Amino acid sequence: MPDRKDGAAESAPDTTKILEQFKEGEAAADRRLKGVAYWVAFAFGGVGILVNINQIWNLHALGIVLVDTAYLFILLGLFMSLAFLAFPAKDSQRDRIPWFDWVLFIAVAGACFYLSSNGSRIVLQGWDLIAPPLATWLGAFLVLAALETVRRAGGTSLFVICASFAFFPLYSEALPGFLWGPSISVEELWRAHAMGNESMIGLPMRVTGGLLIGFLIFGSALVVTGGGDFFMAFATALMGRTRGGPAKVAILSSGFFGSLSGSVISNVVTTGQVTIPTMKRTGYPAVYAGAVESCASTGGALMPPVMGAVAFIMAEFLNVPYSTIMIAAIAPAVMFYLALLLQTDAYAARNNLKGLPPEDIPKIWPVLRGGWHFLFCLAMLIYMLVVMRIDAYAPYYATAVLIVTSALRPKNRFGPRMARALVAESTKTIVNIVAIIVGIGMVLGSLSLTGVGGAFSRELLQYAGDNVYLLLGLGALTSFLLGMGMTVTACYIFLAIVLAPALVKGGLDPIASHLFILYWGMLSYITPPVALAAVAASTIAGANALSTGIMAMRLGAILFILPFLFVLHPTLILNGEPLDIVHDIITALIAVWLLASAFEGWLYWSGRISWQRAPLLVAAALFVYPEWASDLAGVVVIAAVYAVTAMTKRRAVGA
Repeated sequence: MPDRKDGAAESAPDTTKILEQFKEGEAAADRRLKGVAYWVAFAFGGVGILVNINQIWNLHALGIVLVDTAYLFILLGLFMSLAFLAFPAKDSQRDRIPWFDWVLFIAVAGACFYLSSNGSRIVLQGWDLIAPPLATWLGAFLVLAALETVRRAGGTSLFVICASFAFFPLYSEALPGFLWGPSISVEELWRAHAMGNESMIGLPMRVTGGLLIGFLIFGSALVVTGGGDFFMAFATALMGRTRGGPAKVAILSSGFFGSLSGSVISNVVTTGQVTIPTMKRTGYPAVYAGAVESCASTGGALMPPVMGAVAFIMAEFLNVPYSTIMIAAIAPAVMFYLALLLQTDAYAARNNLKGLPPEDIPKIWPVLRGGWHFLFCLAMLIYMLVVMRIDAYAPYYATAVLIVTSALRPKNRFGPRMARALVAESTKTIVNIVAIIVGIGMVLGSLSLTGVGGAFSRELLQYAGDNVYLLLGLGALTSFLLGMGMTVTACYIFLAIVLAPALVKGGLDPIASHLFILYWGMLSYITPPVALAAVAASTIAGANALSTGIMAMRLGAILFILPFLFVLHPTLILNGEPLDIVHDIITALIAVWLLASAFEGWLYWSGRISWQRAPLLVAAALFVYPEWASDLAGVVVIAAVYAVTAMTKRRAVGA
């Protein structure tokens, strides 16, 4: 562990424990899935991937044609059951699988396969309302088993949230105000959650089975074929030699990895182990290095083309193609990462920080020659998503091309061993997602059963009245508070049910409203007191967790502003007249530059600044306001700042 500075000793034990627990959890599946367990997981995962391909491509392999209900129960039987082998019930079982986990694995798989074999009857006979006793009891078992998989894979906080909402319909009739809803019996609860179309096999699981698994397989293919090393080397070759280069490498690499994984903490732990020590070696303080990595990793889930799992679920909520969400998210994500790049560059200029030594920087052309196929597959994926709009098929085409091109290359060639690694890596990723998704589905199901989600939206609209700013303020606060301790996907789904309808009914753009709650829900990752991303990064950096969180808030300040900008001005999500879009994006980019200069105390073509920070913030606010008059006023302020600064410097030289 590196030497601790900046008051790290005060919080080192707690943050170290949190990071170690996360790393242990990440490695638990690798340690438990060995021997017989490995081959069982490999077989189940391989069959699950084949079933998914058969369903997506409608191949009718072996004459198999599955209704959606049967298909989703097969996925649960193949992947949710594996959570009991992959994740331990308690820390002492991280290296072994006790007998009762095997029993649970077999029981969950058996229950899911039984319900799958009755998929048509569940739909046609309405088993979510009236079902045979055996199906009801199996449903009860699956509900409890699903909550246990959430606890094992997602942690205690997410388990408490999912369990509270899973049983919410039992006592909702006794609650006051907008929390009131019609109660149901225990038997009805089991059937609704296990066999209803709005709970365990509801929207989150449908998106997983219909879209997400393909992208998870593509992400795993990139990992096993060496894509991660290529993109890190590519970022280093592009930015390593610039001043403060390691920080820019961290921003670019974390943005890419985060887009594929969607997991903020996993991104910090994996890329941060390399980028944070490198930043420190070139002169960035530990607190600043940890803050840069935590901000860059948090923004990964907002960065196209993949955006983790959230964008697919958002597309389903809004009933639009995934490409529509991806296009809308481009400009805000680019602005956020541009703000990070400008701030780290200004900090490096102000403190005279250099780039990496030449011997540590790979040559760009050898890097491209060794990994051009990764860029080609990624560009191909984006083309198929945006132009061809074949969301479900795109990741499979991209994966197939990646496998073929990797098999033809002399170095790190795709072969039988790598194919086995691809199945194993994909299985582990899918199991982790499914184990959490089923619990989130029950949250959605309970809110739908009781109608509480709609009631909350009505209350919020009534309280805000016609004041859109009050509505957005309340929405931002609600999103931030509910985002604490929840995964990105869980937070978004919850907010999409209870909050997004209020914003849309308030007259705001639907896509902008959903992006608004996503952005504000994620801010808790870099904002104390929770700031999980900053906590993880501070431990790697050997810095004080609170100081790292406060610095991350400053570096990520644009995240607090951007949601209000694009929800009030949808041109920033590329929705509007072309000239208005160009104007508003240009002025927003100027505002980002001014904010970065003011925060870091460095103005390009001028140098260090002090009193100039205040007028630069005023100019940034003027450029945010979408009127030509305010733009002109902003230009006047900037010109005045440069003129007065130049005069002051000439006088200082003359004196």
